[in-house]
Amino acid sequence: MGDILKSIKKIYKKSDRFFHLLVGMPSYDKYLEHMKIHHPDKIPKTQKEFFKEAMDNKYGPGSSKC
Repeated sequence: MGDILKSIKKIYKKSDRFFHLLVGMPSYDKYLEHMKIHHPDKIPKTQKEFFKEAMDNKYGPGSSKC
């Protein structure tokens, strides 16, 4: 059962990255990897902060989309 769960998690992580790229959203996991490797002394943004910044960059600050 443990191997099946590991496989499902692995597939989900890969599909999550694919779908984020498909809709033009950066991956929070990739951001965390980048921060860990290149900026270990800095505290990474929370997931909420990360996606808010991504939306602001894509659509402009303060905009709300349906």
